[in-house]
Amino acid sequence: MAKSKALAKEAEKQDIQELTQRYQELNTRRIQAETNLDNAKKQLAELKKKAKKEYGTDDLGELQKQLDALRTENEKKRANYQATLDEIEDKLKEVEAEHGPLEKVEATEVEDE
Repeated sequence: MAKSKALAKEAEKQDIQELTQRYQELNTRRIQAETNLDNAKKQLAELKKKAKKEYGTDDLGELQKQLDALRTENEKKRANYQATLDEIEDKLKEVEAEHGPLEKVEATEVEDE
């Protein structure tokens, strides 16, 4: 298959203008790729600097450990919050069972006299 492509290319002889245009297109793509690479390197350096400042490290493994710890802590806080709400709900049910359902009380505005 590679030979047939090479033969097809050889059969399509290109004049100097076409070759120059191909070169210019390839050169433009090279320049764009180098620019993208430079921008990516600058962005990476900025992100590493920011990570080091905010999290004390720019090591990806250490950042992953910190993220995992934050997720674990967040899950623990969420579970505690849920447990607290469940407890409040249970106590409210106990009060309602003992004293009957609570009536909706509308807040009245206290006027200064």
